[in-house]
Amino acid sequence: MTWSQNYDPLGNLVLSSLVAALPVVVLLGLLAFWHVRAQLAAGAGLLAALGIAVLVYGMPAKLAGMSALNGAAFGLFPIGWIVLNAMFVYNLSVETGQFAVLQRQIAGVSSDRRIQALLIAFSFGAFIEGAAGFGAPVAITGALMIGLGFKPLEAAKLALIGNTAPVAFGSLGTPLTTLADVTGLDLMSLSAMVGRQLPLFSLIVPFWLVTAQVGWKGMLGVWPACLLTGLSFGIMQFLMSNFHGPWLVDIVSAVVAMVVLVLFLKRWRPADETRSSSPVEETGDPAWKAWLPWVFLTVLVFCWGMPQVKAGLNAAFNKEIEVPFLNRVVERVPPVVLKAELEKAVFKFNALSATGTAACFAGLLAGLCLGLSPRRLLRLYGLTIWKLRVPLVTIALMLALGYVTRYSGTDTTLGLMLASTGMLFPFFSPLIGWIGVALTGSDTSSNVLFGNLQQVTASQLHLSPVHMAASNSSGGVMGKMIDAQSIVVASVATGGHPDSPGAGTILRSVFWHSVALALLMGALVMIQAYWFPRIIPGK
Repeated sequence: MTWSQNYDPLGNLVLSSLVAALPVVVLLGLLAFWHVRAQLAAGAGLLAALGIAVLVYGMPAKLAGMSALNGAAFGLFPIGWIVLNAMFVYNLSVETGQFAVLQRQIAGVSSDRRIQALLIAFSFGAFIEGAAGFGAPVAITGALMIGLGFKPLEAAKLALIGNTAPVAFGSLGTPLTTLADVTGLDLMSLSAMVGRQLPLFSLIVPFWLVTAQVGWKGMLGVWPACLLTGLSFGIMQFLMSNFHGPWLVDIVSAVVAMVVLVLFLKRWRPADETRSSSPVEETGDPAWKAWLPWVFLTVLVFCWGMPQVKAGLNAAFNKEIEVPFLNRVVERVPPVVLKAELEKAVFKFNALSATGTAACFAGLLAGLCLGLSPRRLLRLYGLTIWKLRVPLVTIALMLALGYVTRYSGTDTTLGLMLASTGMLFPFFSPLIGWIGVALTGSDTSSNVLFGNLQQVTASQLHLSPVHMAASNSSGGVMGKMIDAQSIVVASVATGGHPDSPGAGTILRSVFWHSVALALLMGALVMIQAYWFPRIIPGK
């Protein structure tokens, strides 16, 4: 038997949307205003989502429960698996004393915190996003900045704001390749369209990042560095996305931006240069050893994600387990899709969850090369698991909430509400993607959820399906900094210190940044649709 989603159970789309938004309101309200612990807020949001799915949307309780279990499993593997191993690499670097060497080298490029934020939160974070995605960029850059003396809240906020513009091309272009598969639209056209939207924000974000860090006057002291970093990244983002494809956009753009910034700093220093309040002690270790964990991490994650390697690993290890009572039982219906289709629900072991496994091997290899015994490595790994026990449960609950809203159709109700705006739809199109990422924690998942909706609505309104589908992905990147998964990862990465912030504090620090950038993206998409349609591929 199948169950068909009903996107307007109350017979009034506005009322249905208000009810559909309640789980998110509960979650964010408890986090941001009542300072409830993240795991408790996630649990409350999940209960609200289950209640609305069963009592309002008529979803069978068994399906709602299996949706939650499926989401929790995905939260632990691969999301939790990636976070766990990224933090293992960081803890290994600290344990061996190499992190202090790395700090000294980064401080040697510039001791100015503003420059360090550009180098780590924006540029290096984009590189990790391009190779790994998920929570790895926030986890790694947050930990790096803490080690350099950034306050925990400052590190978390900068890591989240910096991880915006690269997201649509993250994990070797996975969000866009998935969007092309879901919609049947041409991949190169989607890549080119996103590459004609995000470069403007790649130019803006470095200025925005430093302004959020030190204010407008503080940003003016390093504006040339902001300009060169954003400009070099944005130009390469445009060129790679339009003339090569979505696969290596972030990696190439990030490397170029880092090289340009480092070379520029050999000739220029800010007149009001600030210095770290936490000087890094000298050690006798050679400089190259400090980079071993991160080199292993980057190389393995990159190689693991290459199409040829991925295909070989999947052929050997790919395993899909159908989720009982849920696989091909929930039916999505028009206008979200062109014709009714059954939703797949499978638990995947793609190449043993490529990114997390590559990070695990990177840590083990680096540990052995740095002289740690297997027993000490296992002890360190066990300690990492113990430290992350509560955050891992929280991530599982957050993803359970996201999956219940997805399979019950409540998040689609919100998307349809925005899709009913007629001529204003180009403005709201990226906001649908923003909602999708805020709910699911993934630009890929948002594209799966709303890609067809964007395509169908665009055709009805005589707009470009490529433009609207691409805008879903471009707008979604602005929701990355406030999705529950990223907030928890940022809290984990900057935790363990006396002044470490809770998830609610981090959320409050970035929420309005996310909203403002999403609204700017909406304005850009509307301008492109009605005033500069020739910028759209195929026009």
